[in-house]
Amino acid sequence: MQQRVIELFDTTLRDGTQGEAVTLTVRDKVSIALKLDEFGIDIIEGGWPGSNPRDEEFFQAMRRENLRHARLCAFGSTARFGNSVEADSNLNALLHAETPVVSIFGKTWRFHAEKGLGISENDNYKLIRDSVEYLSRNGRRVIFDAEHFFDGYQADPQFALAMLRAAEEGGASVITLCDTNGGSLPHQVNEAVRHVRTVINSPLGIHTHNDGDLAVANSLIAISAGVEHVQGTINGLGERCGNANLISIIPNLLLKLNMTTKKAIQLEQLTSLSLYVSELMNLVPHSRAAFVGKSAFAHKGGVHVSAVLKDSRMYEHIKPELVGNTQRVLVSDLSGQSNIKYKAKELGVDITESSEFSKRLVTHIKNLEYNGYQFDGAEASFELMLRAGKSEFTPFFKTLDSKVHVMFDTEKHGKSEAVLKIEVNGEVEHTAANGEGPVNALDNALRKALTRFYPEIATIKLVDYKVRVLDEKDGTGARVRVLIQTSDGTHSWSTVGVSENIIEASWQALCDSVNYKLFKTYYPLQKIV
Repeated sequence: MQQRVIELFDTTLRDGTQGEAVTLTVRDKVSIALKLDEFGIDIIEGGWPGSNPRDEEFFQAMRRENLRHARLCAFGSTARFGNSVEADSNLNALLHAETPVVSIFGKTWRFHAEKGLGISENDNYKLIRDSVEYLSRNGRRVIFDAEHFFDGYQADPQFALAMLRAAEEGGASVITLCDTNGGSLPHQVNEAVRHVRTVINSPLGIHTHNDGDLAVANSLIAISAGVEHVQGTINGLGERCGNANLISIIPNLLLKLNMTTKKAIQLEQLTSLSLYVSELMNLVPHSRAAFVGKSAFAHKGGVHVSAVLKDSRMYEHIKPELVGNTQRVLVSDLSGQSNIKYKAKELGVDITESSEFSKRLVTHIKNLEYNGYQFDGAEASFELMLRAGKSEFTPFFKTLDSKVHVMFDTEKHGKSEAVLKIEVNGEVEHTAANGEGPVNALDNALRKALTRFYPEIATIKLVDYKVRVLDEKDGTGARVRVLIQTSDGTHSWSTVGVSENIIEASWQALCDSVNYKLFKTYYPLQKIV
């Protein structure tokens, strides 16, 4: 059976930017467009020229770029009712953008046409047909987005189908069926697409939103029903609950539905593309994202890990390398010896002949996690514990005494001071430092005390600090778990501390953080991972 070819249409730079907390500079948009082109996207919808200066500047900037495969697309609407298409400012702005492809939306829901625009069925038909024809006549490939199609089809299929015929009559190269409100169910999409295929000869596309958490499913069922053009965004970005996620659609097309794309996709770059877009948008990547999330191929339960080590197919639906991701094994109170052995191998620690050691470590970890520790988010602390058990690590310093003073008044003037006495190789260092808060003061004091012994710590900085209250019913006497992420500018690592005293928990995590850096610096057989 011959593989069907699916055209990929990305609207991250247009529909995706309508998502909450998403902002992009013109330079950001250009960078993402080039990355999408490199990945193998066919059409990149860049924005709505005429609606804002930034999109106009983007299209101007893209004229200086040389896309190797993708074609740039400008987005807009049909002409305003009452205007001639030749004089319509929106349509002419699309032409002035000088993109080879344009996409315009029109009303295919009678309710929207009559209540929203206040025009008759016949007038709406002419508006769609004439707008598409005008753009086609001026040398553009026109994609018609049938706005609210599935809602319109459910309410009045005769009207909705008539508007599709108007776009076809005008010369649309693709007619995209849009689930604009994102509330359709897969069986409804399937039935509608199959019916449309019997009355429309033009190629069909699908554009779905995720308000029912079904955007990817609706896109895939539409493709299975005969659609050959799919629209979406990277990471499912978009207004309200977002658009269909191309990061999920593409591997499902290639790996599950045995379909292909116009340009060969470098699927092993999928994870890096997802992270690249998140980074430029200053968004935290979703750790549980399908295919590309940090947790997508992470295993925690001991039984699962034991099975995965024998054959990963038992608990992984694809090989993570296919999409540029990696398998991870977490260490927690659910761990068994398989987890410990896997992590030890990953860290380069040989415990293959030491089953008794791994049993003791499993028991120790279970007890620690019962008391609030969490090592699946603090792998640096776990490695230090593992290597200490193998007599490969001892702390680089000993805390002899510590005091923290916190002062504040009713005017919110505050001051924190830490006094610290540590021992390094038999030599005692006594120092003090101020900080923005007690933890910052301790951090500053520790650096001040250690710098003359270990100048390497000058490169590290705390980049994230999280506090989780355990046993909330104990109120202010509850234990807390502190997770710290530290970076030296090249690598980052996470450590953990637990105590009823938030300062003590923070101190544990800080000490592990510094010890980890020093261990990696002075243990030449191992690099930071």
